[in-house]
Order: sequence, then C-alpha cells, then structure tokens
Amino acid sequence: MPKPPPASRPRRSRVLEQVPALTPHLYVPTAERPVRGKLHRMQADTEVATHTHPWAQLTFSATGVVRLSTADSTYIVPPTRAVWVPSGVAHAVTVLEDADLRTVYIRQRPGRCGPEVDPKSEAEWRQCRVLDVSPLLRALVLELDTRPDQGGGCEPAVLVREQHLGALVLDELRRAQAVRLGVDLPDDKRLRALCQAVLQQPTRHETLDGWARDAGASPRTMARLFRQELGTTFLAWRQQVLLAKALSLAARKLPMSHIAAELGYASPSAFTAMVRRSVGMPPSRFFGAQAESAEAAA
Repeated sequence: MPKPPPASRPRRSRVLEQVPALTPHLYVPTAERPVRGKLHRMQADTEVATHTHPWAQLTFSATGVVRLSTADSTYIVPPTRAVWVPSGVAHAVTVLEDADLRTVYIRQRPGRCGPEVDPKSEAEWRQCRVLDVSPLLRALVLELDTRPDQGGGCEPAVLVREQHLGALVLDELRRAQAVRLGVDLPDDKRLRALCQAVLQQPTRHETLDGWARDAGASPRTMARLFRQELGTTFLAWRQQVLLAKALSLAARKLPMSHIAAELGYASPSAFTAMVRRSVGMPPSRFFGAQAESAEAAA
C-alpha cells in the first residue's frame, strides 16, 4: 500500500500560463492534404485553452509529457503514447514537462469517424483513446511537414511525400493498440474539485478521508458521489491517477525504485504488485521502452 509523503515536503501549487489554441487555422486538413503535422515547442506549466475543431486530432509528445483534458476525462501523454481526439470534442492541453508537442490533424469524411476505418469499427473511434506509439508511427509523425499554410499551396514534391506519409500514419493508427489509461472526471462540482486536487498532488492523502476534509465534505458523501458519478470507488479511481503519474515518471527513464518512492510506495516490489493487479502485466511491459531502460538502470 502507498504511504503518505512526509509532512516536511510541502509542494508548491503550479501556476499555469494559459494560451489560446495553437494556430489550428494554419493546418486545416483537406481532401488533398488529409493528414497534417504541426509542431510547437512548449514550456512546462503552459495550458492551451479549451477548444474544438471539425477534424480529428492525434496528440503526441516527441519529448516531455503533456496532459490532455476533455469534459469527462483526462489523459497523460508521454512519448510512448498518443491520444486520439474525435472531431468536435472540446479539449485542453497542459504541458507537465517541457515538450516538443506534435499534433496530427486528420480529415474526417462527412458522417465518418476514425483513421479511414471500416464503418463497423467506427464506434470505438468516436471517443478519446490512448494509443501505443510504435517506432514506425513515431518516425512517420516526426517526418510530416510541419510548415504552416502560407496561402500559396504546397510544392508538388512535398505534397506527394506528405500524402504517402499520411497514408502510412493512418495505417499505423488502425493497427495501434489502445491502452486503458484515461482518468474519468465527474460532473458534480464538489467531486470534480476533489478529483482535480488529486490530479495535482496524488500523494497528499492516501485515503478519501483526507481529501474529503480538504473539500469540506464528509467521506460518506464523497464515496457516494464516486459511485454515482464515476461508477467506481475512490481507491480504484486514485489508482488510475497513480498509474498515469507513474507513466509520466517512466518517460524520464527514472528507476522503478524512484517512481515507487515518488508515488508513496514503501518498495519497488509493492509498486510492481499494484501495476500487475491493475493492468495484468509488469511495469516494464505496461510503461513501454522508457520503463524497460529505467529498470535496467535501477
């Protein structure tokens, strides 16, 4: 079980610098250019304000870690993962560590959803999904032309290359494995405030009692809201938060011992046991290449 962090380690609340949507009008996907790449180098503690657009989006961080939030969920995005955002879904992006933010805009045909999938498979693409980023998908995204529209069209050679790369990006997306890593958020204002506090400092309290006390509510009321709003218990929900936090730490290639201590676990073995219970596999497999190299360094 996790142990609460020492009282002698107070943490500063982060002050976010909010910026508007990052020039989506300069990268509009079209029938001729259905897959568009965009690059922005972002500093930590920057938040891209909530926005939406009529095309799908793949959020991918080449370096660093970002968090993508919608009305009902939040997702941690390290370099080994990407988040699919369907068209019309309002979302905000918070930079947790300095990041090379790669956004891929994907044109959606009228009434369709997904990376040009069979209509029978579209249902799973009509909601946000966390996807594994294969080495090939990563290389393809990094090769996409990220220059903004200048009003003069695209050079023929550049256009042909982009179309070929875009077709391969779509094919890799169709093959990508989905990962259950999103953290659901409630509608109730009291519970949402509590959940946001846990997301900011997940180890401040181990049990619901402490969080409920901070929120000025009874633990029984909050436990009931967790069941009603999210269909789960506080401990199960917080476990998803800890997994997401661990994923961002693994992206820094930190040893498992460091990650376990950061999340309040008494030992790496206790942390490994939690991961196995939660996702049915050891941290090295769940966290991907970053965790494998981190374990080798431990």
